Amino acid sequence: MTDAPGDRTDYDVIVLGAGPAGENAAAYAIAGSDRSALLIERELYGGECSYWACIPSKALLRPGALRHDAAGLPGVSTTGPALPDVLARRDEFIHHHDDSSQVSWARGAGIDVLRGPARLAGERLVAVGDRLLRARHAVVLATGSTATLPKVPGLAEALPWTSRDATNLTMVPRRVVIVGGGVVACEAATWLAELGAEEVTLLVRGDRLLPRAEPFAAERVAEGLRATGVVRILFGTSPVRVARPDAHATGEGHIHGGEVIVTTTGPTVVADEILVAAGRAPATTEIGLDTVGLSPGGAVPVDDRLTVRGVPGDWLYAVGDVNGRAPLTHMGKYQARVCGDVIAARAEGRPLDGPRFAATADHAQVPQIVYTAPELAWVGLTEDQAREAGHRVETAEVDIEVAGAFLYRDDYRGRAKLVIDADADTLLGATVVAPQAGEHLHAATVAVVGGVPLSTLWHAVPSFPSVSEFWLRLLEARRAT
Repeated sequence: MTDAPGDRTDYDVIVLGAGPAGENAAAYAIAGSDRSALLIERELYGGECSYWACIPSKALLRPGALRHDAAGLPGVSTTGPALPDVLARRDEFIHHHDDSSQVSWARGAGIDVLRGPARLAGERLVAVGDRLLRARHAVVLATGSTATLPKVPGLAEALPWTSRDATNLTMVPRRVVIVGGGVVACEAATWLAELGAEEVTLLVRGDRLLPRAEPFAAERVAEGLRATGVVRILFGTSPVRVARPDAHATGEGHIHGGEVIVTTTGPTVVADEILVAAGRAPATTEIGLDTVGLSPGGAVPVDDRLTVRGVPGDWLYAVGDVNGRAPLTHMGKYQARVCGDVIAARAEGRPLDGPRFAATADHAQVPQIVYTAPELAWVGLTEDQAREAGHRVETAEVDIEVAGAFLYRDDYRGRAKLVIDADADTLLGATVVAPQAGEHLHAATVAVVGGVPLSTLWHAVPSFPSVSEFWLRLLEARRAT
C-alpha cells in the first residue's frame, strides 16, 4: 500500500513508525500549515498499542474486573466471562488487524502514507526499498520496541509466546508458565486466570513483582494474583533450560506445540505454553543509525526537545519507546506532541520559548496503571526513588476506608500513599492500589506536575460519598504527623 506518489522524493517531515507516537509527531509537525509529511510503517498503521498491547490487553482484562466488582455486591451475580464473547469484543477493538481506519485518519490529516521497511540513509535521507526520500526539515524515529528473549538454552526453539501471542490468544492454555514479573507478566497472569487457565506460574528473578512500584503496592498485586487460586509466584527463580520436542509454528495466539518442560533455579515446571514477558528493547537494529554516526541496538539518546543527541543540524528526532525515556504509549504521544511543536517552530523560524517545547514529565512525573486485581496506579517518584534523588521526604499512607469505597463494593480493599517534598510542601509521587485505582490517578498527576502545595490541596474538596474522599484522609494523616 502506498499513498505517496511514486515519483515524489521530498517531504518536509518524514516519520518512521506509524504507532501513536509517530502519528502524533506527524500531525503536530504540519498542523495549520502547508508543510508535507510522510508516515512510513512496516506493519500496521496504529502500531503495537492498537493491535498487540494496550488495546487488546485492556479488552481482555475489563470483563474480569467487572466480575470482581459484581462479586462484591449482594444481589448481583455473573456467570462470565464467556471466552468467545470476550475474544469477539477484543477482535472488534483491534479491527481484526485491519488498519484501514488508521490509514484513512492519516490521509484525512494531510499525511501521505507508505508501507515498507524504512531506514536512515544519511543526513535527512530515508530509504524504503530502492526508493530514496529526502526530508527538508525533520526525520522522526518512532519505531517502538520489540519483546526481548532471554538467552536460555532451548527457549527460542520452544517457540514461546510473547506479549503479541498473549494479547491475541485464540485459546487459553490449561497450564501456563510466565517468565517475568513486570507489568506484562502481571496483567497476562490476571486475564489468563480469569479466562479459564487452571494453573499459571510466574518465574520472577527478583524478590517481588513490579520492582519500580512501591513495595506495599506490589505485594497487594501479588496477593490478588494468589487469591485467584490459579496463580503461583516463584520469586528468586529463573529458567535455566527449556524443552519442547514437538514445537510448531501454529500462528499468533495459538498454542505452539506440545508440553513445555522448564528447568529452573528452583522446581521444574511443566506447562502447555510458555510466555516470555522479560522486557522490551528499542527497535533500532535495522533503521540505519550507523549512517548518521549512531550505534544500532540501543535506545536513541535525545534531549528534552526530542532532538537526537550526537547528530548535528537539529533535523533528527526520536519519540516513544525508541528513545528509552518512558516506554509507555501515553508518554510516547506526549513526547510526539512536544516534538511536533518543536519541528513546526523551527520550520517557521519561531523561538522555542515556553514549556510546550520541552518534554519534562517523562523524567520524574510519569503516570502508569497496571490493570491487575486490584489495580495499581502511580505517578512520579516512589519513596525510595525520592530519597535516592536527595529530597527531604515525608510520606502519608492510609487504607482507603471511606463511605464511597464501601458503597462501591462491600469487600472494598485499597491503600494509598503520598510521597512529599518536605521543603517545598509539594507532591513528588502518589500511589493507589485498589479497585479502579486508575480512575484516581489523574488528580495525583495534576498535583505532581503542577507542583500544587499540600496547603492548597486542603481546599480541593472531594465530593461525598465518592471513593476520592481518601485524598482528604491522606492529608489528615500528614497533618497528624
